[in-house]
Amino acid sequence: MSEKVAIFAEGLFETPNGKTGHGVVRYAAREVVAVVDSTHAGSTAEQVVPYCGRPVPIVATLREAADLGATVLLIGVAPLGGALTPEWRLALEEAMALGLDVEAGLHTVLGDDADLVALAERHGVALRDLRTSPPGLSVPQGPRARPAGLRVVHSVGSDCAIGKMSVTLELDKTARARGERSAFVATGQTGIAITGWGIAVDHVISDFIAGAAERLVLEGAERGNDLLFVEGQGALHHPAYSGVTLGLLHGSAPDVLVLAHRAGTTVNSDYTDTPLLPLPALVAAYEAVVAPVKPAKVAAIALNTAGLTDDEARAAISEAERETGLPADDVVRFGAGKLLDAVLAALPATSGVS
Repeated sequence: MSEKVAIFAEGLFETPNGKTGHGVVRYAAREVVAVVDSTHAGSTAEQVVPYCGRPVPIVATLREAADLGATVLLIGVAPLGGALTPEWRLALEEAMALGLDVEAGLHTVLGDDADLVALAERHGVALRDLRTSPPGLSVPQGPRARPAGLRVVHSVGSDCAIGKMSVTLELDKTARARGERSAFVATGQTGIAITGWGIAVDHVISDFIAGAAERLVLEGAERGNDLLFVEGQGALHHPAYSGVTLGLLHGSAPDVLVLAHRAGTTVNSDYTDTPLLPLPALVAAYEAVVAPVKPAKVAAIALNTAGLTDDEARAAISEAERETGLPADDVVRFGAGKLLDAVLAALPATSGVS
């Protein structure tokens, strides 16, 4: 029997913290039968978050999700700190009592909780931790470990939760439609929930983040791809999450960067007393920190224009192009073709080191 997923996002589906649910609804191959969020019950996912793009019903209770055929409950929110709250714990217990497997990408490892494990065994259901690190991680070998001819594109950002994953998925989808042997490389729990493989690098021991990123690049090549779109995490100047950003940059050793930014924002979304650098300064900063390991240029600006009208979005895109001298677009709203053209033009003909 194929899995049918219900996404638990109580009170948060419409917020940036609901990005795991948004991504799975929009991109996952698995069937999503419901979103659980009582604050929007009776609506659909695309009505509440238009860029989700699918009319998945939003229901108020786990029982309703089970009645719609759900076999798996996925925690579809990514809170600051990634911890399991007491309220969510009750929801997981109810889901297991209803016979649903439970899937989570939290820093709280469900499989390490003896009470949850015992409850899962009692109800005959499975616990799945998307953020669990694989064994055997270490430091990277460096760019020379990469197969010859492999091209790597990495999304970076001005802040968290602004669409770095979506940008990478859209670029990969458009590249594959053009006949490229490309793949999306998941570096976070949402991407793993979508694709079924990857490493949540923010759960890796800090010394091994770069090594995990390199492992993912090598695995992407082993899967038969020669163009990889590596999902970005965090932001270089984020007070909490800069470490994972830098580890990904140095470990994936990209050939080209794409800078994501939410149009109109000027301060960090989590630390509002921390200003965001102007786009040209962000471009220069990312290029500077990656250069000693393997030089890479920002080829394009990926704007998130959610909340703007189409005319406002086009004006913001034009302003970003004027400000940086780089191609810019919103790949979710207007398609990824323009930015993919810029990325492919910036890639070296052969980037691997033999």
